[in-house]
Amino acid sequence: MNSPGFVRRPWRLAAEASALVIAVVVAFPLYWMVLSAFKPAGEIESSEPRPWTLAPTLDSFRRVFGQQEFGRYFANSLIVACAVVVASALIAFLAATAVTRFRFRFRTTLLIMFLVAQMVPVEALTIPLFFQMRDFGQLNTLGALILPHIAFSLPFAIWMLRGFVKAVPEALEEAAYLDGASRSRFLWQILFPLVFPGLVATSVFSFISTWNDFLFAKSFIISDTSQSTLPMALLVFYKPEEPDWGGVMAVSTVMTVPVLIFFVLVQRRLVSGLGGAVKD
Repeated sequence: MNSPGFVRRPWRLAAEASALVIAVVVAFPLYWMVLSAFKPAGEIESSEPRPWTLAPTLDSFRRVFGQQEFGRYFANSLIVACAVVVASALIAFLAATAVTRFRFRFRTTLLIMFLVAQMVPVEALTIPLFFQMRDFGQLNTLGALILPHIAFSLPFAIWMLRGFVKAVPEALEEAAYLDGASRSRFLWQILFPLVFPGLVATSVFSFISTWNDFLFAKSFIISDTSQSTLPMALLVFYKPEEPDWGGVMAVSTVMTVPVLIFFVLVQRRLVSGLGGAVKD
C-alpha cells in the first residue's frame, strides 16, 4: 500500500516542474532584453540571433545616458510615481477606513462604483480625460499624469485595504477610546501600523503601473518634452525607418532597475500584505 506521501509526490513534482517552466517563460523576455542591451549592433541585427554574446559592450548604454533629456525624463518619472504612491496610499487608507468603520447612506453603492470604475478600460477613458486635463489647464504638466494615475489606483487600493481594516477588531478601537485615545490618534498610531502591509502591497501595484505608463505620457504631454517621463525616451531610439534596438533595450533595462529596487525594499512587507489579503 502506497503511503500518502508517495502518492502525492508525482503531483508535487509535476507542480514544481510546471512552476519552473512558467518561471522560465516569464523570465526569458527579461533575459533577452538585458542581453540585447549588451549586444553589439551587428549581433542584434543578425538574421541568426543567439541567446548569448561573446562580445558584450556598453555602447547602447552610452547612447542612452548621452541623451541630454534622459536625466530629466528619469526625474519626472520618479516624481510622478512617488506622488501617486504617497497620495493614493493616504487617500485609500482614509477611504477604506470610512467605508469599513462608518455606516452611511449609499455606502454599498459607493463600493460598487469603485468596482465599476475598475472594470472600464483605460483606453476608453483616455480621450475624455484628455479633454478634462485640457479644460483644467493641466496638459503638458506632470499633474496631467499624477491625477489620472491616482484615480485609477484608488479603486483597487480601497478594496484591498478594506479587508485589512475590517480584520482589526472593533474591540481594539473601543479599548483605545476607553484609554482616552482620540479618533485621530487611534487612526494614525494604532490602525495605520496594523494595515501598513496592505498599504505596501497596494503601493507596489501603483508604482509599477505609474512607472511603466506610456499611454498617458504620450496622450497628455503633447508638446513640452521637458515634462515627459522615462517611457517617452523609448521614442528617441525607435524610428520606423531605422530603429536602434540596442538603445531601446538599454532604456528598457534602465527603466526596470528602479522597479526591482523598490520591489526588493518592500518584499517582506509585500508578502505579508498579500498573505493578509488572501486570509481575509
